[in-house]
Parts: sequence; structure tokens; C-alpha cells
Amino acid sequence: MTLEAIKAISEAEELARTAKAEAAALSKKLTAEAEESGRLALENAAKKAQEELLDLSRRAEEKAKESAQELSRKTENRKASMLVRAKGRTERAVSLVIERIVNS
Repeated sequence: MTLEAIKAISEAEELARTAKAEAAALSKKLTAEAEESGRLALENAAKKAQEELLDLSRRAEEKAKESAQELSRKTENRKASMLVRAKGRTERAVSLVIERIVNS
């Protein structure tokens, strides 16, 4: 083998080692970037989920409060209606008792 052929082979081997090292470094860099991107995506998804959960919780509390207020209004209306009927029945009962006393 000639000296030039040995030099060419050595240069080719050196180029291959350099290319392999550069590829490994690039691979590590891209892997690190992908991991960082994935971590950020997970953090953003968790943050968004937490915000949605807080919003849903707030809306559920508002709806429950409105339902409780509506129930309270209906109960008060029924109470007032029952009091009016009871008063009317009491007056009628008093009239009947007075009538029976007078007629006895």
C-alpha cells in the first residue's frame, strides 16, 4: 500500500470519527430539547387542567348557590301561602265556635 493510500484511509477514518462524534452530540442535544419540550408541554397541560378545574368548581358553587336561593324563595312563598290559609281557617273556626256558643 502506498503512503498516499494510507493517508487517505487515515483521513477517512478521522472524518468518520468526527462525523460520528458530531452525530452523537447532535443526538444528545435533540434528545435534551425534546425532553425539555415534553416537560414544558406537561407543565402547561397540568396548569390548564388546574385552571379548568377551578373554573368548573366556581361555576358549580354559583349554580348550587342559585339553586339554594331559588329553593329558599319557593319555601318562603309556600310558607306565606300556608300562613294565609291557616289564618283563614282559624278565623272560620273561631266563627264556628262563637256561633255554636251563641246558638247553644
